[in-house]
Amino acid sequence: MTKQILITPRRLRAAERGLAAADPVLAALIARHGRCLLVPDPARSPYEALATAVMYQQLSGKAAETIHRRFLALFPEHAFPPPAAVLAASDEQLRSAGLSRQKQAYLRDLAAKALEGVVPMASGELERLSSDAIVTRLTAVRGVGRWTVEMFLIFTLGRIDVLPLDDYGIRAGYARAYGQDRLPSASELRAAGQCWAPWRSVASWYLWRAAVAP
Repeated sequence: MTKQILITPRRLRAAERGLAAADPVLAALIARHGRCLLVPDPARSPYEALATAVMYQQLSGKAAETIHRRFLALFPEHAFPPPAAVLAASDEQLRSAGLSRQKQAYLRDLAAKALEGVVPMASGELERLSSDAIVTRLTAVRGVGRWTVEMFLIFTLGRIDVLPLDDYGIRAGYARAYGQDRLPSASELRAAGQCWAPWRSVASWYLWRAAVAP
């Protein structure tokens, strides 16, 4: 398996040029929104990134931040609680942080999968795996779906060629930018995105901008 191409400032500039040359609509988005400001956070382990994603699922940013802060406060001896500490915590402790019964179950399964080695404690183990292989591996965790892993691929691992086909913001941005009156299907978006390779994470960033721009 080959080493994956990761996001760097130099590669972002190359992606902007390549996307602008390949697609006139993206060229217009790039001209409007300027340089891509996509900055991954590779310092987080896969375990920590997925645990945080689970806590943020289906919540507003403020509510999720509160739960995340309370969760961390349960384990003051750790910057982020290791899997064994999460498994040792009682239901009452986790509930006091605001975690639903379902999310407690998800976090416990994630912790168990981390101890089993399914979820690595360091990103290096994933470096040479394809993005699809990582999706298959990490979606074995309860509560972790393809979209969650795709966000991890972009914002933690820094993969430069990921297109989250089911992301509402990307679909809405595409419909708006391309003047369509309905959201594209996953297959339509996949076909349209062929010309954006190998910079589809960067294309995604501009489509997110298109979705929210006034």
